[in-house]
This record gives sequence, structure tokens and C-alpha cells, in this order.
Amino acid sequence: MQKWLLAISVCGLLSCEKNINFDPKATEPVLVVDAEIENGKAPTVVLTNSLSYFGQISPDILESAFIHGSDIYISNGTLTHKLKEYSYPLVPGFTAYQYSIDSSDLATAFVGALNTHYTLRIVSGGKEYTSEIGIPAFNATLDSMWTKPAPQNPDSNKRVLFIRGTDPPGRGNYVRYFTRVNSQPFLPGENSVFDDQIIDGTSFDVQLLRGIDRNDPPKADSNFFNKGDTITLKFCNIEKPVYTFWNTWEFAYQSIGNPFAQPNKVIGNISNGALGAFCGYAARYETIIAQ
Repeated sequence: MQKWLLAISVCGLLSCEKNINFDPKATEPVLVVDAEIENGKAPTVVLTNSLSYFGQISPDILESAFIHGSDIYISNGTLTHKLKEYSYPLVPGFTAYQYSIDSSDLATAFVGALNTHYTLRIVSGGKEYTSEIGIPAFNATLDSMWTKPAPQNPDSNKRVLFIRGTDPPGRGNYVRYFTRVNSQPFLPGENSVFDDQIIDGTSFDVQLLRGIDRNDPPKADSNFFNKGDTITLKFCNIEKPVYTFWNTWEFAYQSIGNPFAQPNKVIGNISNGALGAFCGYAARYETIIAQ
């Protein structure tokens, strides 16, 4: 009887199929802000216009998305510095742009420092956008790191990375990490941010997956290192707005194409309807050779 009920249900679902057509409305581009400041480094800001979800992507379109001629100011509470726009080649025929310290006016310039709060003001396209963030202290600490042979992997050269860390008592500590292999660029992990809800006030061991290039879909063994690799870990303490932005962004990235994924909104910290985030990083770097 149950088989007949299942067959009837399936037939009913098939008979209810219906074509649904919708016409996505074009929207005006929105300012996208990618801004960060790290201890010991100059602030950087990249401004672009948002692109159509259904639009085509090409190097020319990407390059034309950069916003030029904006006025950007950053303050550490004592000094306020106006950033300057610079261009740099990425690949042949493609140029990227970012704003950073004006090397011709260093009187008010500064680099990031621990336990310091920063405000960002952007004047672009006749509108003003603001944000603020801090570089925290080294709260959650990185005590040691090591590699092990990748479990259940037929390739004996594959390695996984482990770290031991310590979280101070009291919730509200957040971390983001990146890895660099040999001379390649630093890349964030697929899930690159963590909070201390479970590990609060404890020492912990955890495996960190190799960072991935989100412009190049992960392949088999993308999460592994190779024996002999020089692995550099960038381990960053961050504030909650940075954690929230990257946590929601990475969830949205992993949900693309999944019809069963929960609805999600990427939560930034830029005012006036802009997308993106202003991030502060208290960063430490540790390097090992994969054994």
C-alpha cells in the first residue's frame, strides 16, 4: 500500500510542474569597499562598483569596475591622513587600483598598531561613507604548529597542518587565518574565521586547512600540503565586525548553487548602503617546513 501511495505522490508532483518565468530587474551599481589595516603595515582601500549578478565577466569589465578619484581619509584618533590612489599590474593587459599612504605627504601618515581604533571616511560619487574598526591585542595566542601525514590518503607526500593555541578567559575573541605555500601569495582558508564559544579559556589543538584561491575552484587534495613545502601561517586576532563579515561572506560563497542552502545576507560595516568591510588585523606570522 505504501508503494502505491508513493507512486501516486510522485505522479501528482509531476502533474503539477509549471514553467516559472521571471525578469530580473537591473539595479544601479553600489559602492563596494575592501579596506584593511594591519599592525606594522599601511592601510589599503580598494573601491569598485558592484556588478550585475547575471552579467558577463571579463578583464575589461573588471578593470572598469574600479572607482577612481575618490577622497579617502583614515584616522587613528590623533592623525588624519588622506590616501592616494595607485595602480599596479596584475597580469598582462590588466591593471588594478588601490588607495594607500600618500608617499608625498608623510607628515600625517601612519601604519597599523595593536590596541588602536581607526575611522574611515570615503567621499565618492557625491556620497559619503564611513566605517570604524580596531586592531585588537594579541588575545588568542598561537603556541605552536606542526604537520602530519594526511590520514587515509594514498599519496604519502600529502601533509595536514595543526596548531596549538590558547584562548584567554572571557568570550568575545575572534581569529582569522591565511596560509602561504613557498613563494605563493597568502590565501584564506575556506572557513577562515573562528570564535571562542567552545574553546573559551582553554588551550586547543586544531587542524587548519590550506588556504584556497576563490577565483580558482578547489581541486582534489586542495586542502593538503606537500612534504617539503615551506608553510607560512598568518594568524590574526580580529574584532567581531570582521568576524561577522567574513563568516557571512564565506557561508554565502559556499551556498552558491545549492538549492537547499539557507537564505543568507553578507553583513558588512560600511555606512550608507555600501557593500564590503573595513577590517583590522592583529597579525603574527609563523613558518615551518612540512615534515
